[in-house]
Amino acid sequence: MTVRVRFAPSPTGYLHVGGGRTALYNYLFARHHGGTFILRSDDTDELRSTDEFRQDILTSMRWLGLDWDEGIGIGGPVPSYRQSERLARYQEVAAQLVAAGKAYHSFATPEQLDEMRENARSEGLSPAYDGRFEPAAGEAAARVAAGEEATVRFKVPRPGETVFEDVVRGAVRFDHKQVEDFVILRSNGTPTYHLASTVDDVDYGITHVIRGEDLLSSTPKHILITTAMGAAPAAYVHLSLLMGPDGKKLSKRHGHTSLKAYRDEGYLAAAMVNYLALLGWSPGVDETIVPLSDMIERFDLTSVSKNAAIFDTDKLEWMNGVYMREMDPGSFVTAVVPLIERGLGRSLDDEEVATLHEVAPLVQERTKLLTEVTPQVAFLFADIEYDEKSWEKVMTKEGAAEAVAGAWERLNGTSDWSMESIERTLRAMLEDLQLSPRKGLQPLRVAISGSSVSPPLFESMAALGRERTLERLAKTALRMG
Repeated sequence: MTVRVRFAPSPTGYLHVGGGRTALYNYLFARHHGGTFILRSDDTDELRSTDEFRQDILTSMRWLGLDWDEGIGIGGPVPSYRQSERLARYQEVAAQLVAAGKAYHSFATPEQLDEMRENARSEGLSPAYDGRFEPAAGEAAARVAAGEEATVRFKVPRPGETVFEDVVRGAVRFDHKQVEDFVILRSNGTPTYHLASTVDDVDYGITHVIRGEDLLSSTPKHILITTAMGAAPAAYVHLSLLMGPDGKKLSKRHGHTSLKAYRDEGYLAAAMVNYLALLGWSPGVDETIVPLSDMIERFDLTSVSKNAAIFDTDKLEWMNGVYMREMDPGSFVTAVVPLIERGLGRSLDDEEVATLHEVAPLVQERTKLLTEVTPQVAFLFADIEYDEKSWEKVMTKEGAAEAVAGAWERLNGTSDWSMESIERTLRAMLEDLQLSPRKGLQPLRVAISGSSVSPPLFESMAALGRERTLERLAKTALRMG
């Protein structure tokens, strides 16, 4: 059997990190088995689906590096991978199921359904709708032919049960007493999720459905439709949901939940992929940093846990820092240049890019997010504004004014503008003025960068250049009076 899996997000919001993990597990499973990974769009909700969200799905998938073999933007053996373009197919299947007596036109009113469910609950019985209000097939057909609106419901066999072997959870049983005759086609002719998703899985030849456990209760319905269509059900895998550190379902109260937000905040795709992979899957060895190629080689659904996984942004940030430090300096510069240019509102010239290359290794060592780089290096490429908190904390202390004035005097007489020469000169100044490095060097950091946070001081001065360093020291001394 050739493995065929799919990721089928709805373009009704930015792609959730939980969706990213589901996509990743489908991708790893397909690549491990040399199978096919399909990206389709479950976009039947026309009111909430937008082009912005459709584009975000593609952007997020490409950012994560999860290339797909069939589907949106690529095509394949199926004419369309968008549910919004397959309405006729869903209606065709619904009509076939009605003709076979496996589904029926329903005229039950909301009031009838509410009363039935309330009575069932009061008697301790299942509130699942069993078709009790529906007319005979001939009468139903006549009413539909006369133009009366009706939904189409699947006729669940009773008594009976649906049993399937979840790859992660083991044997799962659903008594049909608890599964109502569910709607597969609305009165306006549009399919429900149950019909559209199942017809797609059958038509696309999906062998394994890997999705979140929030859809576990839908599985017996999907298996029933699949069987009624004369197809063999896929193997099902239901992943635990992501939880926040407080043990509750991950939501905005825990912070960002979309991949876009983390992408915009400067997280690296490789770090996000690594972190998501370990949220419920063990690579088989005690490792935290696992390259994608190793994930593909080792991935096994039997190693996926059914227990809830905790999404902890502190751990993600730590992992991102590890990946940042391991980046090739050239790749690091390539990644941060667009962010710096966006912050400056202009492009960097070749000389400025060369300067960035000089300080890049120093910045990498102390940075966890790409977005932290611009505030640290902007002083090299633009005039500075003093951070008032840094000024109050550093520049008003005893010895600060003497350090700034002394640095200008000593450096003004230095012709060798190398990092080593700058360090020798300033350390000699500290000794002469009897200032500790903290009291003498922190004011110089604020003077040249505007902040108490910047790359190492001596390297920063060397990169900034003699003329601009002296100008900033003089400007600072003037403000200090």
